[in-house]
Amino acid sequence: MARTKTQARANSLERRAPQLGPLSSVARRGKLRYFLPKVDQTARILDVGCADNWFSRSAAERGWTNVVGLDLEPPADVVGDVFNWRELGLEPHSFDAIVAFEVLEHADFSPTFWELLAPDGLLMATTPLPAMDGVCQVMEHLHLLQRRTSTHSHLIDLRHLPKFDVVERKIRAGVSQWAVLRPQPPA
Repeated sequence: MARTKTQARANSLERRAPQLGPLSSVARRGKLRYFLPKVDQTARILDVGCADNWFSRSAAERGWTNVVGLDLEPPADVVGDVFNWRELGLEPHSFDAIVAFEVLEHADFSPTFWELLAPDGLLMATTPLPAMDGVCQVMEHLHLLQRRTSTHSHLIDLRHLPKFDVVERKIRAGVSQWAVLRPQPPA
């Protein structure tokens, strides 16, 4: 029996989707509790690297209904590369918040996020502590954390993220940094 396009796409996404380890599941719940109260329920939020849109669904269940998921592959609301945000129909300085969970370690997103955030907006980010990325790799190998889908070529201490000032930053489980940052005013 021939597979339909929808079945083929679902099977492809299933094969590509990394398994969510038990610590990643706990971290997801913690991220919702930590970050969501920092923005108004009417805030326009861009979830970059949204994967399966888990944040958008979970936020909607809690009353935040203006979340747009962006990723390179479906099922994102906007499919494409955030670096090409203009071509994707996004407007400059149009988001009250950007969620970037386990994204910043993959490339220099600072200028792009600065362009997309409203001047009083918030960047809510999680990323491995640079010195602890090796520990994260071991935990991934032991299936405790979700396995990475690309290399960590841009590990950074969020206290030094260009174009942003730290509102608050916390270390979680000794390996991850969670931060709320605000865009710096134009130079």
